[in-house]
Amino acid sequence: MLLKNICARRIRRFRENVGLLAAHICDLPPQTMTELKLVIFDCDGVMFDSLEANRAYYNTILQHFKHPPMDDDELRFVHVSHVEDSVRHIFRRYNDAWREIEKYRASQPYTPFLKYMRLEADLPEFLNFLMPDIARAISTNRANTMSSILEMFDLAKYFDKVVTSVDVKNPKPHPEALHKIMAHFRLTVPECIYIGDSQVDAEHTAAVNMRLIAFKNQELTADYHVNSFTEITKLPIWGA
Repeated sequence: MLLKNICARRIRRFRENVGLLAAHICDLPPQTMTELKLVIFDCDGVMFDSLEANRAYYNTILQHFKHPPMDDDELRFVHVSHVEDSVRHIFRRYNDAWREIEKYRASQPYTPFLKYMRLEADLPEFLNFLMPDIARAISTNRANTMSSILEMFDLAKYFDKVVTSVDVKNPKPHPEALHKIMAHFRLTVPECIYIGDSQVDAEHTAAVNMRLIAFKNQELTADYHVNSFTEITKLPIWGA
């Protein structure tokens, strides 16, 4: 009987201690999300509405070789792909020599087509919202046109790191550019978020499990969906 009473007291004491521990845990403040330190931007379809610029550029190349303009599917493809894949795609049905196509493409500067690009109206305001505490970077499948675009629209001063398709061996959706950017800032995935508008961007971020803000694309699988940069300032990602 004595042994039974001792065991009962020990069990009762154990339960009381568990109860106190549970109460203590409930009183603890909720675990905070890792502090956001870097916003990474896609270019086309996010920073700029560049659909018409891309249409004019690639149709000019097709016209030179006496081919019809791109159809809608081809336009969507070139809008999210890097230049070499884009040119190969729009010429896939034709028999022109690749060397001649590339020679002409290389001779065609993109600068005359920048006039067709439209800057998202609230982008500068959002960039100022991020400064100086949140770093800014770009991961894009554009090639050597990115620096000209940033200079033309007076945006170069806002970005600490820009990675294009010519800066990596593997362009998007491969995550090489994201690894390059994170290494530059010495940051980890939870400290970053990406703003993109295409399936390429979704695959780009999913490869490293980075959070994604889908820009003007409700069909994209993402952590957040927005239609403007102003909406991003109201997301629950900025902490207290």
